[in-house]
Amino acid sequence: MRKVLQLMATLADKDVDWLATHGRVRHVPKDTTLILQGRPFEALMVLLEGQLSVRLADQQIALLYPGEVLGEISFVDARPPSASVVASQDSHVLVIDRDTLTAQLNRDSGFAARFYRGLALFLASRLRATTSHLGYGRWSSGEEANEIEGSELEEISLAARRFDEMLRRLRAAAGGQ
Repeated sequence: MRKVLQLMATLADKDVDWLATHGRVRHVPKDTTLILQGRPFEALMVLLEGQLSVRLADQQIALLYPGEVLGEISFVDARPPSASVVASQDSHVLVIDRDTLTAQLNRDSGFAARFYRGLALFLASRLRATTSHLGYGRWSSGEEANEIEGSELEEISLAARRFDEMLRRLRAAAGGQ
C-alpha cells in the first residue's frame, strides 16, 4: 500500500487541505537527485507523478511510485537520510518544508496527533514487511504482512479519495498542468 494512503486515512479533510495549500509542487527532471544520503534534508515530500529510485552506494534498492512519502524518517528523528533518492523518470513531488510543517504541528494538536499516527502506521507497516522479508517475524497464522483487513477497506477508499482530491486541487492551482 502506498504510504500516503495510510497517512491520508488518519488525516481529516482540513488537514489534507492544509498540506495542499502549504506545500509546493516541484518538477523533478529524470536523473535529478532529490535526497542525498548523509546530507541534511529539510522537507517532507509526496511523490505525485513519476518514479523515483532509492539508492545505497549507487545501487538501487527500491522504486517509488506515486503516493509514496519521502523524508519521513529524517523528519521524525532529524538525522540525515540513510539513502539517496534519484528521479528515474520526470516526476512531480509535493514539498512541505520542515519549518512550515513543524509550525503547524505545534499550532494544531489535533493535526499533530493525526499526522504522527499516520507516520507511525506506515513506518510500522514497513518494519513488518522488512522483518518478514529478512526471515524473522513470520506470520504464524498464515497471515500475510500486506493483507488488508475488511475494516481497513473503507479507510483506504477514503484515503484514496483524499489523495485524488489533493492532486486535483494541485493541478488546478498549477493551471491544469
